Amino acid sequence: MRSKILVMAILCFFTPAMLEGDVLDSSANGFSIKIGTMIQAGPNEIYDALVHHIGDWWSPEHTYSNDSHNLSIDDRPMGCFCEKFPNNGGVRHAEVIMVMPNKMLVMSGALGPLQRAGATGTLGFVIQPIHSQTRLEVTYNVGGYMSGGLNTWADTVNKVLTEQAARLKSYVETGSPVPAGAKKAQ
Repeated sequence: MRSKILVMAILCFFTPAMLEGDVLDSSANGFSIKIGTMIQAGPNEIYDALVHHIGDWWSPEHTYSNDSHNLSIDDRPMGCFCEKFPNNGGVRHAEVIMVMPNKMLVMSGALGPLQRAGATGTLGFVIQPIHSQTRLEVTYNVGGYMSGGLNTWADTVNKVLTEQAARLKSYVETGSPVPAGAKKAQ
């Protein structure tokens, strides 16, 4: 019993620095991604940053307008994860389908280039307090059709979402979306 407690204590000590992103499954008709990290903050802070400050941490390189401050999330069922463009233009990246403030946010939609394919996905953010930290788990399950197979996009989407999770973690913990030691985007 004591050895199990020691192992858990060691894992908890090293876990905050880890950010794991994995493609769990990938085939021509879809893929599943799971990203997990521990954040040195409470669930309320993480949820607030995720929803109300998305423009402060999301990479502008992964927007259509090149300005992450054009992004917004209306955290209510049928709410929009949207991006505004000039002249009343815009894009709906996803629709909010489940909200449990400070615990979970689930959205349905095809992100980025997947919008032009016959694909959709479910993007989930689960926020779970564990002792003095909080675990953030991001999942994205995509299905549908794309010429050449959706599996050709799995690694790229995993890389982009892992980057976003790292930026959110850094923003919540330090106030800056650029993780320490990371090269700042030009």
